[in-house]
Amino acid sequence: MVAAGPEREPDAVLRGPVGVGPKVAGEALVSQHGFSARYDLDRERGMFSREAHDLHGQSLVDRVVVFPTAKGGIATSWMLQEMASRQKAPLALLFGRTNPVMVQGAVLAGLPLMHLLEPAPHHAIITGDRVEVDPAAGTVKVWRADSD
Repeated sequence: MVAAGPEREPDAVLRGPVGVGPKVAGEALVSQHGFSARYDLDRERGMFSREAHDLHGQSLVDRVVVFPTAKGGIATSWMLQEMASRQKAPLALLFGRTNPVMVQGAVLAGLPLMHLLEPAPHHAIITGDRVEVDPAAGTVKVWRADSD
């Protein structure tokens, strides 16, 4: 799903290596914690359920979620795919740094994923910002929510 960006130039453009998945645009949900599809989520509802997580109680469904790092193991792959099959998955995943298991999960689920962006996405993007994720171009455009 790609929606047109705001009628102005982006406030920031993050750049990094080519990612995986299609180009998408949507609202950002930013965490300063790592992400595990197995331990952090109520996968039935697409909600953060681990009380110690800074996004506890929030939904990741149809949002571009941003984390400093990925955590967890091989269960992530099938969990992301299962969530996507029920329309309970995020729109895209952005990481400061991720791991091969998370990339595998994103590919299996058909989700865009990027990492090693400069500046670091979990510092450069704020919850509520509108972002356009273009994995093939290695760019993430950011429009500040408070600039509209």
